[in-house]
Amino acid sequence: MSSSVAVASRAGVGASKASPRDLFITALAPTVWGSTYLVTTEFLPADRPLLAATVRALPAGLVLMLVTRTWPRGSWWFKAAALGALNIGLFFFLLFFTAYQLPGGLAALVMSIQPLFVLFLGVLLLGERIRMAHIIACAVGAAGVGLLVLRSDATLTLVGVLAGMAAALSMAAGIVLTKRWGKPDGVGLLGFTGLQLAMGGVMLLPVTLVVEGLPGSVSAPNLAGFAYLGVIGALAAYAVWFRGIQRLPTMVVSFLGFLSPLVATVLGFVFLGESLSGWQIVGAVLVLGAVLLVQRPGAVAGPKFPGKAEALEQPEELP
Repeated sequence: MSSSVAVASRAGVGASKASPRDLFITALAPTVWGSTYLVTTEFLPADRPLLAATVRALPAGLVLMLVTRTWPRGSWWFKAAALGALNIGLFFFLLFFTAYQLPGGLAALVMSIQPLFVLFLGVLLLGERIRMAHIIACAVGAAGVGLLVLRSDATLTLVGVLAGMAAALSMAAGIVLTKRWGKPDGVGLLGFTGLQLAMGGVMLLPVTLVVEGLPGSVSAPNLAGFAYLGVIGALAAYAVWFRGIQRLPTMVVSFLGFLSPLVATVLGFVFLGESLSGWQIVGAVLVLGAVLLVQRPGAVAGPKFPGKAEALEQPEELP
């Protein structure tokens, strides 16, 4: 058995069944991330998205590393940096850059291509099969996101679309490589989460200081918003997200991300008085349908290379 396959085995690449408990726990992450827009607009300093991303990632990551006494060793200096960039640093930067270039609805629509990237990267790096259910679910999910968030007066910019696609590719690559590499030997889930948050936060910090700088003052609501994003939106949410990546098939995890725009739409309706049209309700149904479609028996395939099958059958047990 090769070392890469052994690592994939520890990460549970070949898991073909998604238990309801693991699905529910993993879905908490994109559900929490759906509240980011509400928290950012109502509690954080205006026009400082990079500051929000840095404060969200770096303190939580450093605290987890210190508490768990986790430090990268050997090849994991590179792997932790790569995962920290793809899942946190580069992804957050591209996400907020896209948000500045495109209206929020269009940004979410462009990024709904992410499951498609996961699909093809899974074939290349994990030996997974493409099923027709995957293609249908990608189309249904993207249509649902479009109905949820798209506005008739929205305009596209080429740089915004490219940035959004790059953000989706970054997140997709992070999901697949996290699945392929697993965790460092002897490192727990919280330590693994801390490594990535800290690495991503360190990458974001200089960009934040150069582009935005620090605010002149910080109010109590600002502190509450930063605390929520750091503790709930980063520490807790990413811990259950990485847990889900290790326990569930990559396509299942990827499609759970569609819950974020759905939750954001609902919270905007409940707390901000935003309208909710009939087409948005149809979009919500389509989003949920796409998420459920990839849970069907036979919708998630194991590795297409027979030599890997035995090595990829047993996922590592996590808390």
